[in-house]
Amino acid sequence: MAGSDLYTGTLDTMILKAVSWGAMHGYGIGRWIRQNSDDALEINEGALYPALHRLEKKGLLSEEWGVTETNRKAKFYKLTAAGRRQLKAEIVRWKKYSQAVTAVLSASSA
Repeated sequence: MAGSDLYTGTLDTMILKAVSWGAMHGYGIGRWIRQNSDDALEINEGALYPALHRLEKKGLLSEEWGVTETNRKAKFYKLTAAGRRQLKAEIVRWKKYSQAVTAVLSASSA
């Protein structure tokens, strides 16, 4: 499923949600997604970092250099005002989509 529009849109939304709690570096974002999905979702670096750059290019994230909890220099990503608006819209869209798929999958045969 990697590279599909569904996966890309879902990953982007999860990244925006992760940084909605505050500035995070890439590894921290991946860890947040893994922890909040009860280890069901593990985002590899080959998908995570291109998504971070894509979101930054769209103006949904900003970046600044900082120091991690292990005293390493890293880029920290922050949600912009446009990113916050996009996240709200995507949450609404995702809930509608999820309800529609659930309804289809729960339907009994005729």
